[in-house]
Amino acid sequence: MCSTSPFLSKMQLIDVILPLGIRETYTYRVPDGMNPIAGMRVLVPLAKKEMIGIVLGEHTAPVPDTIQLRDILLLPDAEPMVRVDQLRLWQWVADYYMCPIGDVMAAALPAKANDKLYSFAADAKRRVRLPEYTGEMEPIHPLNDQQQRALQSIREQWQSRDVVLLHGVTSSGKTEVYMHLMEEQLSQGKQVLYLVPEIALTTQLTDRLQRVFGNQLCVYHSRVSDAQRMEMYRRIGLDDSRCKVVVGARSAVFLPMTNVGLIIVDEEHEPSYKQQEPAPRYHARSVAIMLAHQQGAKVLLGTATPAVETYYNATQGKYGLVTMRERFQGLQLPKITMIDLQRQYHRKEMYDHFSDPLVDRIREELTKRKQIILFQNRRGYAPMMMCTACGHTPTCVNCDVPMTYHLRLRQLTCHYCGYTTEVPAVCPSCGGTMRVQGFGTERLEEEVAKLFPEARVLRMDLDSTRTKNAHQLIIDAFARHEVDILIGTQMVTKGLHFDDVSLVAVLNADQMLNQPDFRNYERAFQMLEQVSGRAGRKGSQGEVFIQTFHPDSPVFIDLMNHDYETFYGKQIAEREQFRYPPFTRLIDLTIRHTDLQRVTIAAAALQIRLQQAFGARCSMVIEPSLSRVQNEFIRLIRLRIESGANYARAKQLLAEQMDYVRSLPTCKHVAIFADVDAC
Repeated sequence: MCSTSPFLSKMQLIDVILPLGIRETYTYRVPDGMNPIAGMRVLVPLAKKEMIGIVLGEHTAPVPDTIQLRDILLLPDAEPMVRVDQLRLWQWVADYYMCPIGDVMAAALPAKANDKLYSFAADAKRRVRLPEYTGEMEPIHPLNDQQQRALQSIREQWQSRDVVLLHGVTSSGKTEVYMHLMEEQLSQGKQVLYLVPEIALTTQLTDRLQRVFGNQLCVYHSRVSDAQRMEMYRRIGLDDSRCKVVVGARSAVFLPMTNVGLIIVDEEHEPSYKQQEPAPRYHARSVAIMLAHQQGAKVLLGTATPAVETYYNATQGKYGLVTMRERFQGLQLPKITMIDLQRQYHRKEMYDHFSDPLVDRIREELTKRKQIILFQNRRGYAPMMMCTACGHTPTCVNCDVPMTYHLRLRQLTCHYCGYTTEVPAVCPSCGGTMRVQGFGTERLEEEVAKLFPEARVLRMDLDSTRTKNAHQLIIDAFARHEVDILIGTQMVTKGLHFDDVSLVAVLNADQMLNQPDFRNYERAFQMLEQVSGRAGRKGSQGEVFIQTFHPDSPVFIDLMNHDYETFYGKQIAEREQFRYPPFTRLIDLTIRHTDLQRVTIAAAALQIRLQQAFGARCSMVIEPSLSRVQNEFIRLIRLRIESGANYARAKQLLAEQMDYVRSLPTCKHVAIFADVDAC
């Protein structure tokens, strides 16, 4: 008797995650003799291609017989590469950050996992490709009284809270506290995950940790070879003795740790923990806290300049709070001197972009054979060129942004899409003379060479560190005192320790205050306090010169006193008044397409739908200052959801409105995506 059911039946079907930016999973049939289970890699057909996917689980919903399902082709491994608890974390990230789970898979797995010729079992039989540590081992340094009190307080607060904020001034010895806590976890057979903002800039940290933990330490980041990353991934999943302590940047939160006892998020305030492009647009700090919750682990957030939201959570009792107010060995925090540029220019007391007092101070320190760090958070020679006659500025053909002048390359470059062009001999608009405007690290390097010809100078920015190990070579040369003056962007602010740096100078602090962002003052304070912390880390008190046209800015007043608490008090009052986090949660909607008319129509349609659903919580359509990137026009809409509201329901409602607009014929192929907890 023939079945009249419109659905396929009595056939094993599985749902498969593919590393694609598509919300749906794919359903495949399982041929006889195959037994795929959740977390296994599978080779499947997709259109005319073959792809590696991860089994999410069995498909249990009925499938209409009008849909032609295809068979999986191969099981490359005999065991799962991804555990079920990892899949739960992937699903949480996809749901929370409103992105396809395929995007999470692409971010979470090493590139080699997508190779259909790769075999997990065969890889396990190959020799320990990880570099062996053969240097001298050393015990952890004993703690001073302040560090010991902090250690004990952290332990006590973990009794009632899973997350503790360690707020310690720069050079207070937070890393030593970390290491004692790490050793405690290792003695209990646990794993430790140590997150850092940018792995390439933490060579000093990893060297120090390796001298204590030896081959138990592995460093996971994008510059490690694919083969080594895959081996680390496999060993970490097995709780192997070679990978008990994992140091990594934000993507390390997706590693298959089975027995983690402690997650340290160092410099927790750093914006680089938030993934911007591509999806998933996750925050590693939040994912780390969720990972710890799933595995029953503890979290320690460490910084000298906490994020406002983090400090709020600590003061409200959601997180524990431990404070270290003194520098190690009783050293004083650096003295900060403000240089009024308006006054200096008026008196004609400037050498290029250096004020007289700063020039004198640099010369004095050079005679003492001390080292100096010059900070300018802009690379290149000059941020733009302009015609002196008509004001014409060369802009990128793909992006609505002025092109940066690079002297050594003799070209103009767009720092958003990479487009380059020759420097015009005359203004293409009127034939007038073109002049550079502003200055970057490359121009500073030229000016320093003229002002201090006897000084040995190095520059550390994205342009000077493109080659492999370039960061390491520069840091090592400076540490060995082969360099007198280090010029750099924000790279020089993060976690570096040099004994002989007596002077740090910020050449143009105002550029950090002029960004259209509610976090502007917060980030300026954090960056300036962090770069100030590079001075005077051993011996006498260091000094910081900050050049600005606005020396009376509240940010600088609190900075001069190293007074984070007062600064935080002002910021949290403003956040509450203007309904910014932590009193609301932000979701930014981006609408993007190469056709301006399509973008305009889609943005208007979405804004109308959202205003109907969310009322005053929804902004009008915003044209950002950078409104075209890589030939795509951009519009923004911002949602503010009150902290006490049902966030999951709000995101569900938002997703429905986004799907509706995507379905409109006039909005076809327009990219619409959400940035949850936008920074």
